[in-house]
Amino acid sequence: MTEEGQNWTPIGQNDAITWPDFAGLFRRKNLAAVEGHLAWLAGHGVNCLRFMLEYCQTENRYLERPAGQFQPNMVRLWDDLFALCEQYGMRVLLTPYDTFWMWIRWHKHPYNQANGGPCSDRRRWLLCPATLAAIKNRLTFATERWGGSGALFAWDLWNEIHPNHAGNSTAAFYDFISEISSHLRAVEMQCHGRTHPQTVSLFGPVLHDHPGVTDVIFRHPQLDFASTHFYDAATIDNPKDTISSAICTGALVREALDHLHIPRPFFDSEHGPIHTFKDRRRTLPAPFDDEYFRHMQWAHLASGAAGGGMRWPNRHPHVLTHGMRAAQRRLASFVNLIDWSRFRRRNLNQELQLSTAAFAKFACGDAEQAVVWLLRQDSTTKRPGTIMKNAKPVPVQLTVPGLHAGRYVVHLWDTLAGKELGQLHAETFDNSLTIDLPPIRADLALAIIKS
Repeated sequence: MTEEGQNWTPIGQNDAITWPDFAGLFRRKNLAAVEGHLAWLAGHGVNCLRFMLEYCQTENRYLERPAGQFQPNMVRLWDDLFALCEQYGMRVLLTPYDTFWMWIRWHKHPYNQANGGPCSDRRRWLLCPATLAAIKNRLTFATERWGGSGALFAWDLWNEIHPNHAGNSTAAFYDFISEISSHLRAVEMQCHGRTHPQTVSLFGPVLHDHPGVTDVIFRHPQLDFASTHFYDAATIDNPKDTISSAICTGALVREALDHLHIPRPFFDSEHGPIHTFKDRRRTLPAPFDDEYFRHMQWAHLASGAAGGGMRWPNRHPHVLTHGMRAAQRRLASFVNLIDWSRFRRRNLNQELQLSTAAFAKFACGDAEQAVVWLLRQDSTTKRPGTIMKNAKPVPVQLTVPGLHAGRYVVHLWDTLAGKELGQLHAETFDNSLTIDLPPIRADLALAIIKS
């Protein structure tokens, strides 16, 4: 919820201060273009952007240079960005370091001891006391400067925390997070009388090689919500169709929620066709990518995660398409049907019962509300792997478990057009609700609410 107690669901994506939509901030080269873009995003239902305080693919956007000296041009850039985000009701999920390019270009980074910085080796970022002091100093500066802005949503304390950052071990993760979390909360309380939500993001596949890290990412007592990055080599990273990545997304959300064990929000804060773009140097055709994007965001939401997930563009140019923006606007309209403040949802992907195997199923619910999304999986074109436009519609009966006895309104939502197709009324006398749906050609979302 917002400070005013209103429902708020994060809808947005990753962006960067060097990418086309925000490049005009640097040295105030084109503030008007950035303002126009933010106004356009707000008009499309986008309310949250994930940013890194520096994006160091090159050497001209370091926040500190040398370490400990905050660059006036960069500070002014962030002053301008926060002011514009406040103006257009945009929230920022802020992470202090771009650890990907920081790792790759470590020989250039101001934190490298060879450049006068605190750290002798990139494999000691989380182990070095002098680097810990530098991290605390950056967080202190950032929250003193921008923590009072209503545009700051939350902190991603460390982007894609990785064993490589700590001598190829996860043993230091817990204490490292405790240290910087406690420090930041103390500074925020002193400066602002409140703290912002905190998370630490993880490159999802690390979970399989280091299962013990779940105790930190999902259950650390000082973190407020959990976030991982959905990269799956067989589907999401290099999609051959628009269905498999959605099914994988649903499975990854369920796995994440199973790890939580406690009532805490979860969402994917980074995903996209990284192998296709970075390694194969190919930009997906927009019609295919738009459907891939739309399917993944609905699988994410309907499976019980917060919002539609945060796409990393992985396109040339490095921006989302207009079709993706339209998909975000349509999701933003749908979420208004649910009262999130009292929705204690659990994943129901496997528990939901369907009368046909023609659809993949995604669902979450509690005793009085449920979200369901059905995706056609039996009629895709061989190339480009999208849903056939002339597929014969299939009628569906579904049963949603866990809903208390009573009457329900079922809102039928067209995810492509972004509008309600109509309503059904159903009643149950036990703990499951059976609904007969009209024939579905491609996909359909349902918001089920006790009346």
